[in-house]
Amino acid sequence: MHLVAFFLQNPPDPQQIQKLALTFLAILPFLILIGLAIVIVPFWFILKKAGFSPWMSLIYIVPFGNLFLYYFLAFSDWKVVPAPQGNWPPQAPYPPYPPQSIPQPPNPPQL
Repeated sequence: MHLVAFFLQNPPDPQQIQKLALTFLAILPFLILIGLAIVIVPFWFILKKAGFSPWMSLIYIVPFGNLFLYYFLAFSDWKVVPAPQGNWPPQAPYPPYPPQSIPQPPNPPQL
């Protein structure tokens, strides 16, 4: 309430408001580009890792393109190769079940 009373008693100068508005309008395009970069760069890498064209991240610029991109990523089949398991040795194949034959120990040498 005090702020309202202050502005009612001391109205701002119209030239100052105009300068502030022009300054904001000059800075606004840079703020928009920074905001778009913050969103487009991660989508670029997500689409690339999912096996799609990373250029699809530019759909985010179009109004409501972000919704299309979210639904596209959510409901499409990702063309991803499973990640390698690092230094773990590959798992040996399971023996046939039930065993088909019982391995015999080697014959001891005859002396």
